[in-house]
Amino acid sequence: MERTEAKFAENPHRKTDKVSLCAQFGLRIMAISTAFAATWTIATAKQTVVVFGMQFDARYTYCSAFKFFAFANAFACAFTFLSLVFVFFSLRHGLTTTSFFLLFLHDLFMMSLMLSGVAAGTAVGYIGRYGNSHAGWMEICDRLKKYCDKVTASMVLSYLSVVCLVVLTVISAGKSRQI
Repeated sequence: MERTEAKFAENPHRKTDKVSLCAQFGLRIMAISTAFAATWTIATAKQTVVVFGMQFDARYTYCSAFKFFAFANAFACAFTFLSLVFVFFSLRHGLTTTSFFLLFLHDLFMMSLMLSGVAAGTAVGYIGRYGNSHAGWMEICDRLKKYCDKVTASMVLSYLSVVCLVVLTVISAGKSRQI
């Protein structure tokens, strides 16, 4: 009897649940961190330059796409933190298929919001960096290098957050059908 218990001491299903929960925690913390850093970086990106004797300011609040990008990151950061708290408190009662399905819906919504925000920011950032000769828009990043570099860093951080949320969406979808 002791030899049988020794062979089946650890349930492999519980082991995969622990790995899944560690991945949930790690990816949620990384998504929160990168979304917060992206929000902070875009919010503090500002630069003033003088061109032909006139002073020009560059701030994220001057562009509606960058405002949407900043608010999408902040919103996703806050709600992903709430989902982290939900996962933490659900551990006591155990995560059920309903819990994983709710996490799937949450992760899908946050990923979609972040992706739309970063897409809007990337489109405007591309025009700012390279211009659009057909529309007569000149590039501004040759004059506002510090501002453009901070915006680019914010975009990279936001894309990392999107990747974390995509992986979380896949994990939650898989676990909602598995249990």
